[in-house]
Amino acid sequence: MGKYEVMKRASEVDLSTVKYKAENIKAPHLTGFSFKLFVNLLEAPLIGSLIVDSLKKDNGMTKIFRNTVIPEEPMFRPEFPYQEPEHDVVVVGEDESPIDRLETALKCLPQYDPSRSLHADPVSSFRYWKIRDYAYAYRSKLTTPLQVAKRIISIIEEFGYDKPPTPFLISFDANEVIKQAEASTQRFEQGNPISVLDGIFVTIKDDIDCLPHPTNGGTTWLHEDRSVEKDSAVVSKLRSCGAILLGKANMHELGMGTTGNNSNYGTTRNPHDPKRYTGGSSSGSAAIVAAGLCSAALGTDGGGSVRIPAGLCGITGLKTTYGRTDMTGSLCEGGTVEIIGPLASSLEDAFLVYAAILGSSSADRFNLKPSPPCFPKLLSHNGSNAIGSLRLGKYTKWFNDVNSSDISDKCEDILKLLSNNHGCKVVEIVVPELEEMRAAHVISIGSATLSSLTPYCEAGKNSKLTYDTRTSFAIFRSFSASDYITAQCLRRRLMEYHMNIFKDVDVIVTPTTGMTAPVIPPDALKNGETNFQVTTDLMRFVLAANLLGFPAVSVPVGYDKEGLPIGLQIMGRPWAEATILGLAAAVEELAPVTKKPAIFYDILNTN
Repeated sequence: MGKYEVMKRASEVDLSTVKYKAENIKAPHLTGFSFKLFVNLLEAPLIGSLIVDSLKKDNGMTKIFRNTVIPEEPMFRPEFPYQEPEHDVVVVGEDESPIDRLETALKCLPQYDPSRSLHADPVSSFRYWKIRDYAYAYRSKLTTPLQVAKRIISIIEEFGYDKPPTPFLISFDANEVIKQAEASTQRFEQGNPISVLDGIFVTIKDDIDCLPHPTNGGTTWLHEDRSVEKDSAVVSKLRSCGAILLGKANMHELGMGTTGNNSNYGTTRNPHDPKRYTGGSSSGSAAIVAAGLCSAALGTDGGGSVRIPAGLCGITGLKTTYGRTDMTGSLCEGGTVEIIGPLASSLEDAFLVYAAILGSSSADRFNLKPSPPCFPKLLSHNGSNAIGSLRLGKYTKWFNDVNSSDISDKCEDILKLLSNNHGCKVVEIVVPELEEMRAAHVISIGSATLSSLTPYCEAGKNSKLTYDTRTSFAIFRSFSASDYITAQCLRRRLMEYHMNIFKDVDVIVTPTTGMTAPVIPPDALKNGETNFQVTTDLMRFVLAANLLGFPAVSVPVGYDKEGLPIGLQIMGRPWAEATILGLAAAVEELAPVTKKPAIFYDILNTN
């Protein structure tokens, strides 16, 4: 007779007995011919099932989903209890126009001073150009959106927009960009720009609809079966603000990976070291911002896919609360873990783009009953009581489970500065059942992705997918209906644990990733790779925000000994975007000087 375990209810678990268990993934790292052979074996009728079953057993999934009784009821999407209003914030209306919300957001920012940016000493420390720098330059006639567009286009066409070594974009139309830039330039000439985003260049990830481009999700074929009839909800909001939509960003195919590898279009390289990955799946979105080609980009985040590349590329990435942004017109529409969020070179710019795109769908407003969106008052962090009163939850054993002490040390340094400079209190916490959370997440996102794509695969498209996507799908096909229900029981259980933690702390702080940007194996460029240990290291800290729907932001806090960026993740209570943005702004002020990436284009240099 086999053995089974009956879990206590989450409310009955004694957290003092919880032992942290470091993740040790038992799976091969394969590239090249051996990887192709492995995928063919995985897809073979009998031997494939044996291999998958062995992988699941060796990595604890069989025990969790076949040998454990979980007393909680299933939770099929995040369900949030009532949340107390945030303090010292500005409440905005979901029904306000994006333009009006941007005006409110601008009032929450420190007064713009061109002497600290456009007219600063060019030989002083490196800094990215911000959205307000562009807006000032346009209003002051130092340049025009059309001049900037021509410069960006010349750079993109010089390296070939979809060619290695820096394939930022999958779809790009220079004439379309010129047309948008001409219209924006005319508005400035007439003294009538629409908003602070007028003339600002934004790139859209290839799983979000943006006319006139096809949406391929990083595949070579999806446009043949899914046509784009109109902009997605979030792109429509950006366009209404006058933003110039540059094109569709490269990504890990169908979001099924965290490195950004894509053998269909070429793998986007990390601007800080072109021999390394950007992180994914929003790889092109992160890299094009980090390289200075545009101010911001949109990504999707179902398993850290905004925060991971933001962390590895040294920029800011915001994952909103589940349901805070309208997913209509994206490949993730209908998912239970995904959101659309901004990537930007500064917290300020991520905040401005968030202000424009926020707004729940009518269905989510009815079902999730979101708290009203709020903005942080970023006018002065030095005198902000909202920051000083925050309690920062830290699970030290988890926090320190990183590949290099550089990561935990840099993140710890920032926490000390927050305590010393602002009076924040670091509170030791315990987060139980992290292994179960990883398993529940992979079954939740994997089952939903497979469900939406099975008709295409059955019609013969499976062979057109990359080898690493096919690896993921072979594993996803092994999940049963029982596994899926069990994962949703775990979701409810984990939600209870986290909501209890949030009674004692305001945010949970961790490194964004357990490693800095990994090296790209040369053999992986042609056919991809499978490396579940790297995937686990990259995803170690991000999953709760997806499975449980919490807001989280990655903000740069320094570099390791090799000069690679390190990110700090701040995860908040449901609907508490203002809290995490306010704290992230304070972190940004305390962080070390930003290093200029190896690949960087100084688009707005007016000297």
